[in-house]
Amino acid sequence: MDLRLTGRRALVTGASAGLGQAIATTLAAEGAAVVVHGRDEGRAAAVAAAIRAAGGRADIAIGDLATDAGADAVAAAALSGGPIDILVNNAGSYDHLSWADATPEVWASAYEVNVISGVRMIQRLVPEMRERGWGRVIQIGGGLAIQPTSGLPHYNATLAARHNLAVSLARELAGSGVTSNVVAPGAIMVDTVRAHLADIAPGRGWGESPEEIEAAAAADWIPNDVGRFGRPEEIAGAVAYLAGPHAAYVSGATLRVDGGTIRSVH
Repeated sequence: MDLRLTGRRALVTGASAGLGQAIATTLAAEGAAVVVHGRDEGRAAAVAAAIRAAGGRADIAIGDLATDAGADAVAAAALSGGPIDILVNNAGSYDHLSWADATPEVWASAYEVNVISGVRMIQRLVPEMRERGWGRVIQIGGGLAIQPTSGLPHYNATLAARHNLAVSLARELAGSGVTSNVVAPGAIMVDTVRAHLADIAPGRGWGESPEEIEAAAAADWIPNDVGRFGRPEEIAGAVAYLAGPHAAYVSGATLRVDGGTIRSVH
């Protein structure tokens, strides 16, 4: 299926590793010219080089989106190669803290990194999309936004904010030709998740091999209908769909890619 992304330019934030890397790689494979954002120039350049080696088009933009100056630098670098048609707000972070450990300072930092960073890029890039009458804004959210756990309360709340702002933005952009939507992954097997599972597996009796650990964790910790963790490429496919003209009638929606982790009709 041709997703008709040829001729479009996309900025993927937090694209120097993990989920963002998979999204940037998939968009490039579908014909989009991508801007790989990261804070580490070497890592971002390596992702861009791999995309180019596979026949795609890629540039890099370096900066800390938790600051206005960093967002200005990223926007300037991204726009230096031409207009941005697709903005994927993927950049963010989390840590495994409880209510007792997540101080107000931790909450404030989490909102700066996970929510306001995306707002900065929206404010810098979406007005030009609106002027041109075409654009796509995609937030990477998550199931914890609507089914939070007792742990990671600050992270749960920032995901809910991402979902909320995406719907608000969709209403703001009504009739403009620019859409705003969310892709909500479940538990995805990126390197950081794989390492965390390996750390906690011995204490939970999940086995020793990666396959044993994943199956046990999917059953005991993140139960879902498929019985495994998702892969970055599966999330990237959903993003690629929303990024193109086939999704022109999708507005303010949440596309869940979680194996059925969320147990509701929401």
